[in-house]
Amino acid sequence: MAGTNSERELLTEGPAIILVHPQLGENIGMVARAMANFGLAELRLVNPRDGWPSEKAKSAASRADHVIENAKLYASTEEAIADLNFVYATTARDRYGYKPVRSPVVAAETLRQKFSAGQATGILFGRERTGLTNEEIALADEIVTFPVNPAFASLNLAQAVLLMSYEWLKTSMASPEETSFQALSQKPATKQHLQGLFDHVEEALDARGYFRPVAKKPKLVENLRAVLTRPAFTESEIRLVRGVISSLDRFTREAPRGAGAPENSRAKKVDNAGDDL
Repeated sequence: MAGTNSERELLTEGPAIILVHPQLGENIGMVARAMANFGLAELRLVNPRDGWPSEKAKSAASRADHVIENAKLYASTEEAIADLNFVYATTARDRYGYKPVRSPVVAAETLRQKFSAGQATGILFGRERTGLTNEEIALADEIVTFPVNPAFASLNLAQAVLLMSYEWLKTSMASPEETSFQALSQKPATKQHLQGLFDHVEEALDARGYFRPVAKKPKLVENLRAVLTRPAFTESEIRLVRGVISSLDRFTREAPRGAGAPENSRAKKVDNAGDDL
């Protein structure tokens, strides 16, 4: 699977993800995949409708086997959160009550702080169609809600878990600009390399009568050099461009590369052979 690397560290920490009465095994599998993407591993299931274990869930998890195989089954929400110190309940609908309502960013930061302090935490997610009931939300300490289109606030279960999982992982980053990998460093081209490119392009164009009228050639060359210096080429890029030009010089549409040596090359070989005699 693209993006997986068994040689790198597998993150398995953070709050428990608690699915209350999930319906489809496929949705549970996609939740597991979203969790694994962002380093969460503890999945708790409260009375899943289609039973457990589920082959459909395992298939949809796309090799997030460590999440699926270690998922725990509970008969009630109360039982699923009994050992936790702090719990968030997720909802996209207005809920009137006395519980604080947090954004995903604030909720993730709070979870990170409590996790670092050694507290066990969890996030409740409701049914695919109806979400959490008011009674289930009452079991949580705080509410987390997502900034969505108010006229279309329904989120897929896996999408909701992914959003919270993403915000969780972000709290471990040194800065918002941090990325998991960087582009390979490339050595900038020297002026000598650039001059070689200029000369190569100019000669190829000159041979084809590009610089017309001749009186305008100096200005055309000046403009061409201005364009070629703008990208700040690397050495490998210079070699790439010159390779393209050489290919266009040597091969034609009628005699492409791989179709045998071009006629002019064969002629040169004959001439060279004659010189050796």
